[in-house]
Amino acid sequence: MKSRVLLFNPRAAKYKPRIPNSILQVAASIHSTYEWTIVDGNLEKDSWLKIDKYLSTGEYTCFGCSVMPGPQLKEAIPISKKIREKYPAVTIVWGGYFASNQYKVCLNSGFVDYVVNGPGDSTFPQLLKAIAENLPLENIKNLIYKKEDKFIKTGKDELPDLDKLPQLPYDALNKFYPIERYLGPSYLGKKTLAYHSSFGCPFTCSFCAVVPIYNARWKGKSALGVYSDVKALKDKYGADAIEFHDNNFFVSEKRVVEFAKLIKNENMVWWGEARIDTMDKYKDESLQLIKEAGCKMIFFGAETGSDEILKKMDKGGTQTAEQIVSFAERLKKFGIIPEYSFVLGTPLESESRVNKQIDDDIAFIRKIKEVNRETEIIIYTYSPVPSEGSDMYEQVKSEGFKFPETLEDWISPAWENFDLRKNPLTPWLKPYMIDKIRNFETVLNAYHPTVSDIKLSPVKKLVFKLASIWRYKLKLYTFPKELRLLQVLWKYRQPETEGF
Repeated sequence: MKSRVLLFNPRAAKYKPRIPNSILQVAASIHSTYEWTIVDGNLEKDSWLKIDKYLSTGEYTCFGCSVMPGPQLKEAIPISKKIREKYPAVTIVWGGYFASNQYKVCLNSGFVDYVVNGPGDSTFPQLLKAIAENLPLENIKNLIYKKEDKFIKTGKDELPDLDKLPQLPYDALNKFYPIERYLGPSYLGKKTLAYHSSFGCPFTCSFCAVVPIYNARWKGKSALGVYSDVKALKDKYGADAIEFHDNNFFVSEKRVVEFAKLIKNENMVWWGEARIDTMDKYKDESLQLIKEAGCKMIFFGAETGSDEILKKMDKGGTQTAEQIVSFAERLKKFGIIPEYSFVLGTPLESESRVNKQIDDDIAFIRKIKEVNRETEIIIYTYSPVPSEGSDMYEQVKSEGFKFPETLEDWISPAWENFDLRKNPLTPWLKPYMIDKIRNFETVLNAYHPTVSDIKLSPVKKLVFKLASIWRYKLKLYTFPKELRLLQVLWKYRQPETEGF
């Protein structure tokens, strides 16, 4: 009998499960050599019950878990710990952005044996073989582990050619969880598909968790390959919309244009993530084609209205505040909704400067709404990323910021929302500043309700507008209790990435 591998996708979605592409990618890498089983926490009431049931058979030798920052930790940590206690012979492997960026705390936990540091298409099957045959690990790339109390971090592997990788085993996943359960309603369509078409990002933003993993590298699947996958899922399962969960779907204008031409007549609506300075170089005819091919909204990291801070963030040296505004206005004529995220509260040399910059960014966001009121605004507070050598990270360390020293601390109440950038826990952001940001966000999202909350009726949007108009017009954001009460009462969802 082949050795069995249990793959776990911890719960992440509050509102909608999507195809677990990252864990399915790992499954594809071992599909021909190992028996594997997937447990998806997004579709389980109690993931541990099912995991325990599988492991109790004694057939599984490895537990693989994809761990993104934020909600997934709430299941990944206690379940991995239980496995170590009850099934100590099972090897536990973590992958994902959290594991890669916080590998020391993971490997020091006593219940994570290995971390896959980047794409696991080659790493994971090699690791399984090495464990089974007691082979050396040093030559397996994209791997982090401990040996004699020292952290061993192997070299980076080349990004794989996505067109040559095995197809994702959708049919096999369908045996565990019907694919239709992953194709839920969204702002884009009634049966929305989540899809990854590329690895990495070619840029080096200093606050981004992707940068330490991919080191400014990007590789995408061909336009024909993407189209073929999407077309197959549409024909077989009825998908009518696509969320491209790439870190940067729009890197190549040529690839995007080719895909747009192929998908144009398939009546699919789609969304993806991009850079403003990259897409501003697109020809008008390319943007027009993208719109005609079904692109309804694009997510952009606008970040701030300060050119000084944009430079400090390493936004490639080409994105400017003026460009952020003009590009929002440019997209308006094509009918594509720009979804701009902002990171407020970046570290500066004094409290007064941080506070003033928050005020300036609030004014800047209002300016964007003036030139294109359809622009969706997402507001985060700055949270550090452990990128050694980054000016911003070195500065926050010097000011006394440090990450939790144990995995259990990461799911304590104080840190639970840290990686969602809602609870900064940073010494330079004072409580009154955080209140200012959240109060403005509340008023803004009442006066300009998000289009992505498909349960919010036109009548409720009008009530929000009328209730907030005096605050927004007069710039009075303090204590918007009446607006928060309405948002709670109607379960209003703030605009957020993948927040359809």
